[in-house]
Amino acid sequence: MRRPLVAVAGAALAAPLVLSGPAHAEAAPYTVTPLKFTVQAGGRSCVIDADLYRPAGVDAQNPAPAVLATNGFGGSKSDGSTDAIGKAVAARGYVGLVYSGLGFGRSGCLITLDDPAIDGKAASGLLDFLGGTRAADDGTRADYVVRDGEGDPRVGMIGGSYGGAIQLATASTDPRVDALVPLITWNDLAYALAPNNTGAAAGVTSDTPGVFKWQWTNGFYLIGEGQPLLNPSLDPSRFNRLDCLHFAAQACETIRLLNSGRYPADKAEAMLAYARSVSPVSYLDRVKAPTLIVQGQADSLFNLNEATATYKTLKAQGTTAKMIWQSWGHSGGQVPGELDLSEGNLETSYVGQRVLAWFDRYLQKKAETDTGPEFAYYRSWQSGYGTAAELPALSQKMYLSGDGKLVDNRSKVARGSRQYTNWLVPTSHSESSIAPLIGLPDPKPYDTKGTYLGWRSAPLTAPVDVVGAPKATLKVLSPKAERVQNSGDASDKLVLFAKVYDVAPDGTRKLVNRLVSPVRVPDVTRPFTVELPGIVHRYEKGHRLEFVIAASDTAYFGNRGIKPVTVVSAPDETGVLELPVVPAG
Repeated sequence: MRRPLVAVAGAALAAPLVLSGPAHAEAAPYTVTPLKFTVQAGGRSCVIDADLYRPAGVDAQNPAPAVLATNGFGGSKSDGSTDAIGKAVAARGYVGLVYSGLGFGRSGCLITLDDPAIDGKAASGLLDFLGGTRAADDGTRADYVVRDGEGDPRVGMIGGSYGGAIQLATASTDPRVDALVPLITWNDLAYALAPNNTGAAAGVTSDTPGVFKWQWTNGFYLIGEGQPLLNPSLDPSRFNRLDCLHFAAQACETIRLLNSGRYPADKAEAMLAYARSVSPVSYLDRVKAPTLIVQGQADSLFNLNEATATYKTLKAQGTTAKMIWQSWGHSGGQVPGELDLSEGNLETSYVGQRVLAWFDRYLQKKAETDTGPEFAYYRSWQSGYGTAAELPALSQKMYLSGDGKLVDNRSKVARGSRQYTNWLVPTSHSESSIAPLIGLPDPKPYDTKGTYLGWRSAPLTAPVDVVGAPKATLKVLSPKAERVQNSGDASDKLVLFAKVYDVAPDGTRKLVNRLVSPVRVPDVTRPFTVELPGIVHRYEKGHRLEFVIAASDTAYFGNRGIKPVTVVSAPDETGVLELPVVPAG
């Protein structure tokens, strides 16, 4: 029997973290107590549904640090993965407090996308409980949590996706948080839901509204609106207006504007402002807690560039931060030996060991604990993680030649021009679609002839290891786009999609992690740069790199009207692909 789309999509979106007891020793016993907390958030009185995990032997004379966690989008405190966080931390001697986020499970109030002023404030109320300054609704108190001062519990947070962003939101409003481990979460929700990979003002943030990622965004909307069906509740604070039952009004209006496909300047500005107000990009300057960022390489929802933007911001302002690029994310990618969400192999997986060390250092205050290198990345071609003291820089240039070749020297560029045009329906397919969620096959990536351009390198004479986000500098000609691009509606600007394939000697093309870079070109009369999604990939000897720009993609909205595009190549023209290459091995 086929499961409903909303429920299946919810599982994919939540992507929560699962931790189990120690693999090398019997887990310590603990008790679990269901609790309710009434908090004021967003002008409403909200009841938060939580479970308190208390290790045996922990009391006022023998206190322990605490760990706070909540669910991914569409989940609750009771789903198997979120519940496992409480069990795991309690088995390791931490007091665990796991709760259903606002609008999910049996917690009240609206879904506000981890708004610091609402979701962050609600989490702060739970910190009051752990700090001993308030009781649960039934009078239960936690007088057995280590305190760093009056009302100041020693507490860390961990969780994935929606349960990752809440950590940063909470830490931005409450300095009592001592350690964060956000997994596979966002930096700028405007970028995540409508990415534009050109004209970045900072990090992943662009001043031009991006290309609507309709599959993921509408999945969020369906899951949010379907909450009473997934998690029945009579709490009146869970309901908003008849036209948008369970989201805060601005969240709902943002999704509807994106779906409209029309972005006039005034509405687009308000849309971007709201999406960013509930995103770390707007409040990271207030996050001071040591943060271990873990992001997934197989993730078309929140890609590696989002984690990089958060990491760079935290480092630049002096906040202790390190970053890991694991294999799996919202788009799959789980491989043997990696942190396994069903087994919770912390002691035997690289990421798990790093998580344990992070909490040892900042919650147990073990100053001698080595928390690992600044940057680490999973590599499929070689055992063990690659590590570095800093992010690899762009170090190798290749040039787009007029004959369709990708050459290693500008002097080899042949003069010439090539053209593609878009259809009124999508003609390229890159990311995994919603088809698998409803039991249908998902086609392999493809591009339709005449609707894309590709440039291929010569066969590689040695392996090339790319670690990071490639960047392309382009100049295109599109008279039809030029005539309408200043209409005052961003949706009239040219849209294109950039990506890099690995082409095997037999001609088989592989789109690494099925990632694509949507672009809404601010001005087609000027050169522009495109930052592609970060990857970790070895191009083997004998393989070719292929850089592609396509007119459309099935997971995104495309161009309004037919807009042919011409790319002119010459030795003195723009057309460069830069790669962050690290030494092989």
